[in-house]
Amino acid sequence: MTIREILEVTEAKTLTQNVDLDAEALSAFSADLMSDVLHLAKEGALLLTGLTHPQVVRTAEMAGIAAILFVRNKVPPPETIQLAEEKGVPLLASKYTMFETGGRIYAAGMNSCDVPRFNK
Repeated sequence: MTIREILEVTEAKTLTQNVDLDAEALSAFSADLMSDVLHLAKEGALLLTGLTHPQVVRTAEMAGIAAILFVRNKVPPPETIQLAEEKGVPLLASKYTMFETGGRIYAAGMNSCDVPRFNK
């Protein structure tokens, strides 16, 4: 799923400059524990989180995350946005809860990081 599609489905906005809207996120998962991100993340995944501190960007960079999608109208502080721009990690923000945001992207066809999507 492209960043453009994710933005549309979740009614999100970009928080960083120069986001490649055609870049792909291969799967997605939700986490507020950065140890879970390091344990569960797959290269190219979309991370849904409510955490906004700079460590989220550092962890995402280490894990090869395609983009970070903040939920519940969370907006990170300027230092988080600046670090994301330096590291090339796109930041997005949606007004929906983590549950609804995940449901929206799953319903649109996104795979989970830990379990492949079942064919119906």
